[in-house]
Amino acid sequence: MKRDVNEITGQIIGAAIAVHRELGPGMLESTYEACLTFELVERGLRFERQKALPVIYRGHRLDCGYRIDLLVENDVIVEVKSVERLERVHSAQLLSYLRLAKRRFGLLFNFNVTWLVDQGLKRIVNGFEVE
Repeated sequence: MKRDVNEITGQIIGAAIAVHRELGPGMLESTYEACLTFELVERGLRFERQKALPVIYRGHRLDCGYRIDLLVENDVIVEVKSVERLERVHSAQLLSYLRLAKRRFGLLFNFNVTWLVDQGLKRIVNGFEVE
C-alpha cells in the first residue's frame, strides 16, 4: 500500500527532529545521515541511501557523480547538510535532484542550527519552495 506523501514527510521531519534533539549542531553530515537512517528504520520507512543519480544527456546516461542522500519510500528526496546556513545553492541542488530523478517532493535539512524546524528545514515541491 502506497503511503500518503504528507504522512511520509511528516515522519521524515519527526525523525530529523529526533536526531537533532539527540545530537544537536556541530556534527558531520555523514553522522546526521546515519542517525537519520536509523530513525527511518525505526519508523518503518523504506529508503535508499547515497543513491546514484545519472544525468541523461542527448539520450545518453552519464554518471556525473551525483548522489541523493536519501530517497524515502521512492517519493521523497532528502538532502542532509551541516553548514553555517542554508544558501540558495542548496535549494538549487535539491531542485536539480528532483528534476533529474523525476520526483516531486524534497526535504532539505541543515542540522547545524539551534532549532531545526525554524532554521534548518526547507521543503521543495514541484519546483517551488514552501517555507
